[in-house]
Amino acid sequence: MSDKKVTKNYHPATLAVRAGQQRTAEQEHSEPIFATSSFVFDSAAQAAARFSDQEKGNVYSRFTNPTVRFFEERLAEMEGAESCVATSSGMSAILALCLATLKAGDHVLCSDGLFGSTKLMFANILSKYDISFDFVDLNDFDAWQASIRGNTQFVYLETPTNPLTEMVDIRELTTLVKKANPETLVVVDNCFATPALQRPLELGADVIIHSATKYIDGQGRCVGGAVVGDAELVGKKVFGILRSAGMTMSPFNAWVFLKGLETLSIRMEKSCQNAQALAEFLQKKAGVNKVHYPGLVDHPQHHLIGGQMSLGGAVVAFEVDGGKQKAWEVIDATELYSITANLGDTRSTITHPATTTHGRLSQEQRDKAGINDSLIRIAVGLEDIRDLTADLHI
Repeated sequence: MSDKKVTKNYHPATLAVRAGQQRTAEQEHSEPIFATSSFVFDSAAQAAARFSDQEKGNVYSRFTNPTVRFFEERLAEMEGAESCVATSSGMSAILALCLATLKAGDHVLCSDGLFGSTKLMFANILSKYDISFDFVDLNDFDAWQASIRGNTQFVYLETPTNPLTEMVDIRELTTLVKKANPETLVVVDNCFATPALQRPLELGADVIIHSATKYIDGQGRCVGGAVVGDAELVGKKVFGILRSAGMTMSPFNAWVFLKGLETLSIRMEKSCQNAQALAEFLQKKAGVNKVHYPGLVDHPQHHLIGGQMSLGGAVVAFEVDGGKQKAWEVIDATELYSITANLGDTRSTITHPATTTHGRLSQEQRDKAGINDSLIRIAVGLEDIRDLTADLHI
């Protein structure tokens, strides 16, 4: 667990390469993998001090491992945060936050356009423990204000959303939430944007959630997640959940994510350029009814690009004429794209959200979230844009 404060005013691309490294006596240039389950102590007294938190240091890799700590410190500095707790997956990051902040009788307010598994965990699992969850339209500020209660522990949102790429003004929403209930936390899933494009804490958010599996890794190799925020909530409370409950990131995965962070900015820039070009291509394509991409001028939240978020992101969704049958035909006709629901890879992926990422939702839930059978989602990678456009047969 990292509670290291940001001390340098470096830009995220520099922090991605330099932050969080503590060289050993071997003076290695690249961070090592500490593949060990436990650590030894100089004495019984030191062991007791470490276990009781009277002395900082490594104890057991379920909650203290140098490689994982390197990753936590680097990501925290990139997000401009005091603390980061790495977890075994993005979903376990959300669960760790919930376990650290919620109790029976509490309320959570969420945007409608959440990732399918997130919505199911809230609605079907955590709701069994007398925690209530409500869902409102991401940009319906009246609904946000009307739905915040005295027991609303946090609001949870994605911006951009998966897969419709809807965005919300984080600063404006945070101001509204704090006015309605100053104790309510604002939690932003920053998976699609990453700190290379967007830093929600600078805009007033309290906590950031990451699925490191996606763009932070960047090559589809490992599963992991992270909770990012202040030293009290994240550094103590969320870390306390990790220590006892054990949703632990492995040292190897942490090392892979460290290497992924080093190239995050340049990968995101190229993928965003490709996505912008692909979205513009699809807008002109016969048989395409609608294109969802924040970089397009007709996107409802296009005005947030260049300010809140520096580029339009690497995900493009579009609706074809012909429903599920036609959407499946378009997907199956591709040769270059990988048909998989994962995203954030150097290789472009394509999927049908209504039957994959959001397939476990009810029809009513999909309708409310705007996930129809005609929708196709592409997570744009680093291939030549000419090949990406040529591989789509609509």
